[in-house]
Amino acid sequence: MPHGRLIKTNETNTGRNTNFLDTKTGESMTRAATVKKIENGEYSNYHVRDINGVKTPVSNPDPTKDNNLG
Repeated sequence: MPHGRLIKTNETNTGRNTNFLDTKTGESMTRAATVKKIENGEYSNYHVRDINGVKTPVSNPDPTKDNNLG
């Protein structure tokens, strides 16, 4: 299981992550809610990328593969 604070809990058939879980608080969030919290600075190890015109949460790069969202 990933060790990051956010994990993906659902994705579309094309692989776009749509729902996330905060493993510290237990809060389930939509992609849009997760993006908003990242942009507000609530998750320091994550940032937002514009992928095909859609704001998308991503983990910051580091040597650990266990904390990726996907």
